[in-house]
Amino acid sequence: MVKNSFISLLPQEEKEENRGSVEFQVLSFTNKIRRLTSHLELHKRDFLSQRGLQKILRKRQRLLAYLSKKNRARYKKLIDQLDIREPKNR
Repeated sequence: MVKNSFISLLPQEEKEENRGSVEFQVLSFTNKIRRLTSHLELHKRDFLSQRGLQKILRKRQRLLAYLSKKNRARYKKLIDQLDIREPKNR
């Protein structure tokens, strides 16, 4: 049920064939991050969820770095669509 709401944000041709695409994975991770963030606002001492959130954030960061290197236009479009900030350069 939740995955179907993710899929509705993608164009029709991408819905069926590209569920393994970087954009879909980042979209999925972003939704999980938002759910865990709202959960942690209520349960501040849930350290296992905090660790899970950090792992998901790192995975999303790696995927975004990959997409940024491979195709900057798709990266910018995804960042704008999901309304997330660009990671700071080290």
